Amino acid sequence: MKKNNDWKDRLNVVYSTNPDFKFETDEEVEPDTLEPAKQKLRISLDKRNRNGKSVTLVTGFVGTADDLHTLAKKLKTKCGVGGSDKDGEILIQGDFRQKVLELLLADGYRARII
Repeated sequence: MKKNNDWKDRLNVVYSTNPDFKFETDEEVEPDTLEPAKQKLRISLDKRNRNGKSVTLVTGFVGTADDLHTLAKKLKTKCGVGGSDKDGEILIQGDFRQKVLELLLADGYRARII
């Protein structure tokens, strides 16, 4: 078992004489990535707060940030456009709903256009 000696995580902690005391951090644990057949992805067109420009929005991804980034990179490359990925969402610049749906279905994901 690895000992946690990172003192920066324990700043502002008062010394405890309790022998059973364990310092707890507020770290969020990323969920494990579900296999593609169990993912329920929703594809939509979004124009809000984007100065009239439209983006294809893919939501509903359950998994790690690295897996989300990998999927986003693949979709952006296949569509030949830019975009971003954050907070479990993939944004692809432009209206590529049908193409994104075809790519996701080919990879085994459960996806639909809403």
